[in-house]
Amino acid sequence: MTTTLDTTIRAITNGEAPGETCTPDLAKGPWEFDETPGYGPGSSMFDVIPTGSPRQGALPAAYQDASPEDLHRRIREAKDALGDRLVILGHFYQRDEVVQHADFLGDSFQLANAALTKPDAEYIVFCGVHFMAETADILARPDQRVILPNLAAGCSMADMADEDSVEAAWEELVSVYGTEPDESGRVPVIPVTYMNSSAALKAFCGKHGGIVCTSSNAATVLEWAFERGQRVLFFPDQHLGRNTAKAMGVPLEQMPMWNPRKPLGGSTRDELMDARVILWHGFCSVHKRFTVDQVAAARESHPGVRVIVHPECPMPVVDAADESGSTDYIRRAVADATEPTTFAIGTEINMVNRLAAEYPQHTIFCLDPVICPCSTMYRIHPGYLAWVLEELVAGRVVNEIAVASTIQDDARVALERMLAAKPRD
Repeated sequence: MTTTLDTTIRAITNGEAPGETCTPDLAKGPWEFDETPGYGPGSSMFDVIPTGSPRQGALPAAYQDASPEDLHRRIREAKDALGDRLVILGHFYQRDEVVQHADFLGDSFQLANAALTKPDAEYIVFCGVHFMAETADILARPDQRVILPNLAAGCSMADMADEDSVEAAWEELVSVYGTEPDESGRVPVIPVTYMNSSAALKAFCGKHGGIVCTSSNAATVLEWAFERGQRVLFFPDQHLGRNTAKAMGVPLEQMPMWNPRKPLGGSTRDELMDARVILWHGFCSVHKRFTVDQVAAARESHPGVRVIVHPECPMPVVDAADESGSTDYIRRAVADATEPTTFAIGTEINMVNRLAAEYPQHTIFCLDPVICPCSTMYRIHPGYLAWVLEELVAGRVVNEIAVASTIQDDARVALERMLAAKPRD
């Protein structure tokens, strides 16, 4: 059986294997951090978590103390008992111990679609992070219940753009641009939010003629937005916005950064008037770890290596790589390689390790030599999954994610526009 990331982290932490983790706390069970503030160990551990962010209550001791074999048995038995009443969705970045139980595995675009494909399911258990579960609830039938195994599985990038800050930015932009369309009917600015954002910000986009994008369809979405608007306000991830717009020919000087702590986001009125894409000051702490030096080291150690990175990486890293694309693009690039190939991949370590195990004919490694998984994806553990499933078997729904009806309608408009914007690749 392939060595899992959990096992590898424990071996490194215990001095039984060479290597390094970003923190030895990764060897602990995530329940040890349920009562503490912050995102927990991993790539986002130093990011500031907003006041009022969801907190996970204590996981019952029976699940903390259970062996991996016992947890997997309990999960399988609960799934069997629930049958077609249940569907489990798993993101590519989840640990292997969790994704082995998923009915669907994919990126955020694929899982948004998958949430619509099980009409008989009463319960959608989303093994991902909070904004993904919110999206599933918005797209699901009113009688379906969406459950997140660990409420502390948020997203530090999503938290970098809050509703109040975006509303304030919008008011400032309206003061600069006005609201009248140009001679071709394009409005002054279209809001585009990345999937990694709250339901409230998706509703903001729906209300203001905007749209949601994923890393799979970001280029298609920007084309959609430019057909309807003179410029785009893109949040919360500056890197995906910059890399996508640059590939479409938008000059860097027409992509000012919006810092919500500064008047006019830190730009002049003239700079904003000349802007095509206004980038929010947000980022992914996983993909920020990748560097040009890592790309250079991979090329030096592995001549002929094929370097593929996620477009949430900083622009210099994307420019230094051979290719960039969504998690599904990366997966397909590896799957479609007909000859043994060496891949250096710049995305979350769980996915990279899984690809290496699934395609042993290739040499596949992570650009970042330090094991540092997504802090919040790592909060989902088989213990929490077994707990929420056994509660469902007992007739109790715990950790339900329910988006307020006042938000749902506008958010659904923006999400349906996203689903209609099919990825290019």
